[in-house]
Amino acid sequence: MTNNEILRRIQHALNLKNAQVIKAFEQADVTVAHDKVGNWLKDESDKSFTKMKDKELAVFLNGFINLKRGKKEGDQPKPEVELTNNMIFMKLRIALNMKAEDVLDVLEVVGISLSKYEIGAYFRKPNNKNYKNCEDQLLSDFLNGVQFTNRPDSEEFAG
Repeated sequence: MTNNEILRRIQHALNLKNAQVIKAFEQADVTVAHDKVGNWLKDESDKSFTKMKDKELAVFLNGFINLKRGKKEGDQPKPEVELTNNMIFMKLRIALNMKAEDVLDVLEVVGISLSKYEIGAYFRKPNNKNYKNCEDQLLSDFLNGVQFTNRPDSEEFAG
């Protein structure tokens, strides 16, 4: 999945308005213009579509954590220049204040059954021997589950 798809999926799953996306950036001490956010969210076939960089998505996710959980005092975390699905998964889990059991419940909604040990492997450091790489499909399933649990009225999954 591209960063743009991920941002679109998060926005849709949590029913965020563009103004809320902008507010998340502000929570990470970064200002983005309304039209820039709009261009990130456009379909790739649109001529004003803009590709979102890893660092921009990282800033959004860091700000989203601050927005949802409260901004910590002092220096804000530096946004990663390169993001992995594992980092995105972890940042979403933190922002949504989910414990491993909550993540498992969300995945169960979309028919994915994992153990607490298996889910924990995705949240380990890459150099840990039990680290497991998060594939696009698992991240997509997680976003579908988040959408379904936050917007049960949605007629379809975004996948």
